[in-house]
Amino acid sequence: MNAIEVSGLVKRFGDKTVVDHVSMQVAQGEISGFLGPNGSGKTTTIRVMCGLLTPDEGEGRVLGRDIRTEGVWIKREVGYMTQKFSFYEDLSIEENLTFVARLYGLDSVSTVVRDTLEDLGLSSRRRQLAGTLSGGWKQRLALAACVMHKPRLLLLDEPTAGVDPKARREFWDEIHLRASSGLTVLVSTHYMDEAERCHRIHYISYGKLLASGTVPEVIRDAALTTFILEGGNIIEAAHRLQGVAGVDQVAPFGLTLHVVGHDKAALKAAVAKVADETGVSYREGSTSLEDVFIQFMGKSTDNMA
Repeated sequence: MNAIEVSGLVKRFGDKTVVDHVSMQVAQGEISGFLGPNGSGKTTTIRVMCGLLTPDEGEGRVLGRDIRTEGVWIKREVGYMTQKFSFYEDLSIEENLTFVARLYGLDSVSTVVRDTLEDLGLSSRRRQLAGTLSGGWKQRLALAACVMHKPRLLLLDEPTAGVDPKARREFWDEIHLRASSGLTVLVSTHYMDEAERCHRIHYISYGKLLASGTVPEVIRDAALTTFILEGGNIIEAAHRLQGVAGVDQVAPFGLTLHVVGHDKAALKAAVAKVADETGVSYREGSTSLEDVFIQFMGKSTDNMA
């Protein structure tokens, strides 16, 4: 069963099409990554799915409910973590959670808040003002507010932006723990290591969905070849490879150079020629998820231009 199933979603603002015929599915109990450049339509798509915006075209069901006619029901069954920290900074953690619990009309508010504080490891900080929290603790407060009403679906919009690596890992451990109990998660992110922790990923660029599948499937279907160059005059090699036929990407990685293209024969010929001229060595490497996404971005047209 799919927790999210949408087809042909379109959302316009004035004469700009922000979401352009997006169709996707997220299975129940799945952690699904939603990726794409800034301004690609991720946030707008998420808001359509959770009933905050009405699509101009297309249909969809979230948790079995129609996104056009049953938005109020969907909102109560979904936990939505916004991109921007959206709690009262002059209230404590406990006071913010109490406020959210009352908005949801939960029974035994004090008990629910106490249990949520314990569940997310916030009890020792319950009286700390939200505005004084670090990025990682703000993130934990936001997640607590999302899960306290026991939703069946979490929609997380770039939840770890600006958070240190340790806090990000702890956050993802928490998400995987909850998904193992049947919770469905759709999370937008710019971090490749986070995308690789998802069961499936969906890549959207300037309103259009370009790829869906597991990470290995998306990399395979992109059909890119990557060569790794090292030694010799690597800086000169990078300069000479820019704009050469067969070369789509040239990116330094420490002391090596990653060169990527979709035409393997042309790419290899270009790399071999430049390697011979500059004294570098080269070998075929594995194409990364980041390579694939950069390729997608290079082929896409900005729908706001």
